[in-house]
Amino acid sequence: MFFTAQRAAAVLTAATALLTSQATAQTWSACNPSQQTCKPNPALGMKINVDFTQGAVDAFVPSGGNPTYDSQGAKFTVAKSGDAPQLTSIFYIMFGRVEFYMKAAPGAGIVSSMVLQSDNLDEIDMEWLGSDDYEVQTNYFGKGITGSYNRGQFNPAKNNQAEFIKYVVDWDPNRIVWTVGSTVVRQMKYDEAEPGQYPQSPMQIKFGAWAGGDPINPQGTVGWARGPTDFSKGPFSMYVRSISVTDYSTGKAYKYGDTSGKWETIISEGGKVYGNQGGAGALTTNAVAAAPTGGSPTVPAGGIGKASSTPVYTGSYDVPDGWRMTPSGKVIPNGSAALSPNFAFVFATVLGAATLALNSMGW
Repeated sequence: MFFTAQRAAAVLTAATALLTSQATAQTWSACNPSQQTCKPNPALGMKINVDFTQGAVDAFVPSGGNPTYDSQGAKFTVAKSGDAPQLTSIFYIMFGRVEFYMKAAPGAGIVSSMVLQSDNLDEIDMEWLGSDDYEVQTNYFGKGITGSYNRGQFNPAKNNQAEFIKYVVDWDPNRIVWTVGSTVVRQMKYDEAEPGQYPQSPMQIKFGAWAGGDPINPQGTVGWARGPTDFSKGPFSMYVRSISVTDYSTGKAYKYGDTSGKWETIISEGGKVYGNQGGAGALTTNAVAAAPTGGSPTVPAGGIGKASSTPVYTGSYDVPDGWRMTPSGKVIPNGSAALSPNFAFVFATVLGAATLALNSMGW
């Protein structure tokens, strides 16, 4: 295709607009399959292992602020009001396991989060509050129904700000297991969830840090985060050294068969839902923590805060035909590694969409 300078400039402008238009808040979906017909979700369909000490990968895109990378991995820093750096997967999993090594951020009101969330607002959370270094909050929501806020628990995670700890969320049709180190800190079976509230639809993975104690937030959020946050004592940083994600299903995309959001109605294009249930191997644990004795924390839905000035990404990119994701999380052309994966992937995806848009306008 021949591009004039004017057309090329217009394509790049349109591409920027497309990227921006896909960014929005965490607690709602740009297309909720419980309410309307939506495009299929791109599937991971395999296992990837990402070492963030080696830098950024295409499998996760930044929003709300950019993480930085060093010998400790991906660094999510909250330095001022409105900061909420995070990474979001370009893919979805339909049941699966997320294993990650993380060091939580310190600071009153600072929240470090790892969230699995679907387009119809099923959700599984782990959240660490900077005011203590001995607990993690575990939580779940179904279909965006948050009325009672009674599903959260405080679970032990000693010394979580000073050392990297392995955390696992293992999720299948029958139960969700949260582990800290090699200790199961919480397990919830399907029939123990509130009626209709068991998470069971394709999930993205989102993680990052934000200031729940930011004075611009509602007082209920500030109180939950044990704020307010004093930014003069910062900056405050969370680190994720590495992450391993296993999709317990196979295929290229996941499609909602109806508006119920029940897992039996999810269709895998080119694969099978729950067809890779042994893909991650056995869950390695050696202990089970005592049941929590305190009350249920009033944990808000959404898991990761909305940045005040930078849009928060909730969409996803389809891997273009002729491209593939590697087990290390890079996206490369089939049979070639010559192009810079991150630039080529974003350019091919966004530029193609922008070109189609311009063509429709007569360019």
